[in-house]
Amino acid sequence: MADREQAQIAQEPITGFQNLLGYRLVEWSDGHAVVELEIADHHRNRAGVLHGGVIMTLIDAAGGFSGTYCTVPGNVRRGMSLSINTNFLGQATDGAVRAVARRTRAGKNIFFTTTEVFDRDGTLIGTGEGVYRLRGGYENPEGKPMPLLARGARRPEAAE
Repeated sequence: MADREQAQIAQEPITGFQNLLGYRLVEWSDGHAVVELEIADHHRNRAGVLHGGVIMTLIDAAGGFSGTYCTVPGNVRRGMSLSINTNFLGQATDGAVRAVARRTRAGKNIFFTTTEVFDRDGTLIGTGEGVYRLRGGYENPEGKPMPLLARGARRPEAAE
């Protein structure tokens, strides 16, 4: 991964929900994002497998990141989910899961994504298609200067 992409990941704050679940952004470039999660007890459902809501969250997070990469260091782009269609194809019980997203189409304000979720062995366990809207003022690929951290957010280096 290029230094620029590493720098963008390092500056991206970890939000409260991201911190609660424990997923992390591990790859990020224009039109591409990968998030990973190490399965823990609190991620499992009553059957002892990864909860479908966690898979949906990974699809949503990776998809959102894939369409909001910013080309200017220190600036950010922000978006929101409009629609997520999820398909559950398998199960995972332990190890890391990986959501790989790519932006498939983009207009001025709206972008579309496809995301695949893999278990630790590389088996496809879920897919999703997302539609997202860039927040007002964030349409430009150069983004805007990063605002103050949202309540409960922290920098990745503070997470470790």
